[in-house]
Amino acid sequence: MGFVSEFKEFISKGNVLDLAIGVIIGAAFGSIVKSLTDDILMPILSIPTRGIDFKNWFLALDGNKYETIEKAKEAGAATVNYGNFINAVIYFLIIAFVIFWVVKLANRFKKPAAPVVVVDPGPTKDQALLMEIRDALRNRA
Repeated sequence: MGFVSEFKEFISKGNVLDLAIGVIIGAAFGSIVKSLTDDILMPILSIPTRGIDFKNWFLALDGNKYETIEKAKEAGAATVNYGNFINAVIYFLIIAFVIFWVVKLANRFKKPAAPVVVVDPGPTKDQALLMEIRDALRNRA
């Protein structure tokens, strides 16, 4: 099989297409959650934290103090941006929470699976014949 036809067979499988659709929807969902976090939740969270902005929490490795990450980068200082990491953790927790509720809601609309009934097929012809021979030998003794 040639490379092109092998690739065509691979790409036309349902799992690959499902994965591609999932990635595209996931990217769109990520931008929605980012907007939810940046535009709605973070302003609300800034009220009890008195306007703390995690984006400007950083450590300059050159030992100097800078007001913002941008000013530190302009000065050429290497920075550990732990505030951005905190924001990423918050985004992750929000996404995980929203996905949990979406899956929980979707499971409500799923039809329950039909119970699996296991039927004992009984002995085969060979097994039945062997049981008759066994019983005949028992009765003979």
